[in-house]
Amino acid sequence: MQLRLEGIAQQAGSQVHLYPMSLAPVPGAVTILLGATQAGKTSLMRVMAGLDRPSAGRVLVDDADVTGMPVRQRNVSMVYQQFINYPSLTVFDNIASPLRLRGAADLERHVRALAARLHIDHLLERHPAELSGGQQQRVALARALAKGAPLMLLDEPLVNLDYKLREELREELAQLFAQGDATVIYATTEPAEALLLGGHTAVLDAGELLQYGPTAEVFHYPGSLRVARAFSDPPMNLVAGQWRDAAVHLADGIEVALRPDDGAQDMGGAGDALQGYAGPVTVGVRAGMLWLDGVSDRHDELAAGAPRAREGVPLPGRVALAELSGSDTFVHVDTAVGNLVAQVPGVLELALGETVTIRLDPSQLYLFDAQGRCIRAPRRGHLRPANGRGN
Repeated sequence: MQLRLEGIAQQAGSQVHLYPMSLAPVPGAVTILLGATQAGKTSLMRVMAGLDRPSAGRVLVDDADVTGMPVRQRNVSMVYQQFINYPSLTVFDNIASPLRLRGAADLERHVRALAARLHIDHLLERHPAELSGGQQQRVALARALAKGAPLMLLDEPLVNLDYKLREELREELAQLFAQGDATVIYATTEPAEALLLGGHTAVLDAGELLQYGPTAEVFHYPGSLRVARAFSDPPMNLVAGQWRDAAVHLADGIEVALRPDDGAQDMGGAGDALQGYAGPVTVGVRAGMLWLDGVSDRHDELAAGAPRAREGVPLPGRVALAELSGSDTFVHVDTAVGNLVAQVPGVLELALGETVTIRLDPSQLYLFDAQGRCIRAPRRGHLRPANGRGN
């Protein structure tokens, strides 16, 4: 199925939910709608599904205008954050219901295979009221997958599941999407989830479509400061500076010289945008790209992969906070250029106020001009693995 949105907008009275946008998701692949709450993801999916009619623009399916066609006349499956199941049916029959409608052969094998992949095969004889919220969401997800619709819309389907199960199911879903031929639209607020699922990503913010492209490309080469903010978790470190004389001048007289061959050359001309520019810039660096003297050195795998980081610009500071997240520690450091957050692998014990030195690798810097346009990004080949993992 080729879904295409042309000039779609959505407005209710004076409240704008979607500003005019056009989008053509890649057929038979997954497109991620990435954005914070109220970014417009659900509004856009409802227009795609036919649940809402847009205020302007057209929805095309295989070049046929279906803008006014109600959802019941479209072959679409959708899973919401709030699970929806048939309360009077068992889990088995909930999953089997779309298979029965299309007369699928070997129905029991299909149901049990889907249930096993979603870790609910031991619940097939129960009713939804006997399940936890997370289990009910998995039933709704299995039923949507069983429908086999050419367009599948998933609105943050894993949000009600615990952390460990989310991690497992993300990998399962990535495999299921890769094996299927449906066009999948998947909404999430989590950049890590977008990166894991791959495909293409559309970044939304406050009802605007900011950027669309292959997920890894959008992550590495955000076209604007707004995209960089939306596609960074933890948030990208951002500090004010001035660009002049082939260097970034930060607070306290700190100067960071940039080598021309470090800048990305495939950003739609952004590689040339720095030439001839002088003026204020916002400097961005991802938390995983910062080096902590005496801390990052303890991790041999990371140290071997980032020799230039240890030679970067030193920024002395004091620890304001060290918070553990999974297997990483986020170290907040107050420096002369502002508070910076470094993502370091392992469980670290750092005292508040402890003196540390952050190293800023010039090859890892993003620069955004006064209008928020990205005018410089690291080359993909220069991006070191974040915390020993691939970027």
